[in-house]
Amino acid sequence: MHPIVRKTLGGLSPQYYFRQFFFGLVVASFVFFMSTQGGRTMPASMLFFTIISTLLYPYSRFVYESIVGFIMGSNVFFVNAIFMLVTKFITMAMCWAFALLVAPIGLAYLYYHHSKVER
Repeated sequence: MHPIVRKTLGGLSPQYYFRQFFFGLVVASFVFFMSTQGGRTMPASMLFFTIISTLLYPYSRFVYESIVGFIMGSNVFFVNAIFMLVTKFITMAMCWAFALLVAPIGLAYLYYHHSKVER
């Protein structure tokens, strides 16, 4: 495998990648379901966007969780479970929708991090 691909796309642990990929598929399924209601078909551009966002979602989520982890530290908040689930779904949907813009930041960081570790 080419070093750039190995350091970027292969930079996340398989467990983390497949877990986040599963949640990306859940969001994509919801988008697909909503866009095909009423006998309509999903436009090709929307289908392409859905596929790209789903593939890039784990890297987008990695960026989000890294930023939140940096800001929040190891603090623990006790909140209502329904509120937390709604908040998680909203952040997942935002990470999925903006994956095309946010994921390159995560890929660049993974490349930098794994290049630094090799030295």
